[in-house]
Amino acid sequence: MDLVKTEQAPEEQQITIPDILPVLPMPDMVVFPYMIIPLFVNRERSAKAVDQALAENRMILLVSQKNAAVDDPKAEDLHDFGTVSVIMRMLKLPDGRVRILVQGFSRAKVELYDESKPYITAKVQPKTEPQVIPDSIELEAVIRNVKSSLEKMVSLGKNISPDLVAIAANLDDPARLSDLVASNLDLKVDKAQEVLELIDPVERLRRVHDLMAKEIEVLEVQNDINTQARGEMDKSQREFYLRQQMKAIQTELGEGNEIQEELEQYRAKIKKAKMPQEVTEEAERQLGRLERMHPDAAETATLRNYLDWMVSLPWSKATKDNLDLKKAQKILDEDHYGLEKIKERIIEHLAVRKLKKNSRGPILCFVGPPGVGKTSLGKSIARALGRKFVRMSLGGVHDEAEIRGHRRTYVGALPGRIIQSIHQAGTNNPVFMMDEVDKIGADFRGDPSSAMLEVLDPEQNFAFRDNYLGVPFDLSNVMFITTANMLDPIQPAFRDRMEIISLSGYTEEEKLEIAKRHLILKQTEEHGLKKNQVQFTDEGIRAIINLYTQEAGLRNLEREIASVCRKVAKQVASGEKKSRKIHTD
Repeated sequence: MDLVKTEQAPEEQQITIPDILPVLPMPDMVVFPYMIIPLFVNRERSAKAVDQALAENRMILLVSQKNAAVDDPKAEDLHDFGTVSVIMRMLKLPDGRVRILVQGFSRAKVELYDESKPYITAKVQPKTEPQVIPDSIELEAVIRNVKSSLEKMVSLGKNISPDLVAIAANLDDPARLSDLVASNLDLKVDKAQEVLELIDPVERLRRVHDLMAKEIEVLEVQNDINTQARGEMDKSQREFYLRQQMKAIQTELGEGNEIQEELEQYRAKIKKAKMPQEVTEEAERQLGRLERMHPDAAETATLRNYLDWMVSLPWSKATKDNLDLKKAQKILDEDHYGLEKIKERIIEHLAVRKLKKNSRGPILCFVGPPGVGKTSLGKSIARALGRKFVRMSLGGVHDEAEIRGHRRTYVGALPGRIIQSIHQAGTNNPVFMMDEVDKIGADFRGDPSSAMLEVLDPEQNFAFRDNYLGVPFDLSNVMFITTANMLDPIQPAFRDRMEIISLSGYTEEEKLEIAKRHLILKQTEEHGLKKNQVQFTDEGIRAIINLYTQEAGLRNLEREIASVCRKVAKQVASGEKKSRKIHTD
């Protein structure tokens, strides 16, 4: 490391200020005369200015920037008033930066900047301060006020060195006193620049006193905030005190705009969600807690998550039912062959809805062996009604919390699967299918069947209360459909709330028609085959039904048809172009 050190301080030698000086731009500070301060020089042009000053007379002009964000300032980015300073020491650090120790010497007006060299230079005119009238009563009053204000700032908690207070107490020169105090007030750059540009010492001292008075007001308000926060503090909860103090400071200084913006967004979403009165009050209460809470508190994430769930649920959003009975009948016939009893029940429900709009929907339970189309029938019903469709499998569910949700006191708590499914649907009146209700289990964590009673009971589900939300949600507009393979495992109280519709196995003729109308078309499309590339005869389909499948439903039949389609797809992909006909030979 290279060390350059001067032999004397600038006050100990006669200094003549040259007309042209290298310029060191100051991004975010103002250096006053008599002020000694270390500076880091990071910019290449600034480092060259320092080298030039050391090569000549160690004198350099320190000028503050108009905008601290400008990284490579030009002449137009600098003020036209600065401080002629002397470089007392210079240290080159291993990382390439330069550290200098400078002392302000004199104010100077910049008459002209020159950028023709690798660094900025300035033609300067040093400013000589006018003589003050000694023993002036007005001057004595201002000096005393400044010293008194300095002591008061210390008493109010301002971080000022005791040495500074002692030096100021022995100073009667208004020029030195004003610069000394101004350099220790933590002024903003624009305010400090104003003080620097005042040549008259008395006028400058008055300006410094005004700035001190404003600082004292801020300190007094800060102390009032501290006192107020302590008055509201529970002695056993220091954390609460810190939160109150932070809130009071933000309110007094008008800070925390991002937090306020987030809170306003939540308020707007709560209003837009059109929640019931009880739900709105709870959401606003939790929003108030979030507003009072410190932004970095651990519980804020939990509250935000809760409010996000509250404002995103479809409290008042519903789809309009399709009450065209003929259109609904057509959709049901397109999707399913047979099942006349179920189709008739859906059309009856639509007819009642058409006559009485606020009628409650039925809770249907489809009971039948696997593969008879219970789940697909639910989707078809939703399409016929013009509603959204959601499905939840209850097979193997043992924990009641999966239905009702977890309380928010638990880490990672979420609403139960009922509310999550409603959220997924985006409306409060979907067709909600619950598969495998006969396979719900019960253990030490509770009995999910009991929780399901509240969901399916028309006398209770208008106010279903999820443990996570803690407020009622109206499920009375939801059309619930459940499925089961057997009735026996279902609890009697649970079974009593549902309308049981049995789906027996299909006959051979029904399987034949379903295969021709649905399964073959579906599998040929899924395997990339055209209609003329594979053809199933009735005899071929019957052979598959009787010889390769023995089931009440259609799953194995669909698998066998898929197997045939795969073999045909293999031949087609190999280049064979002739059509394949599936028959008994």
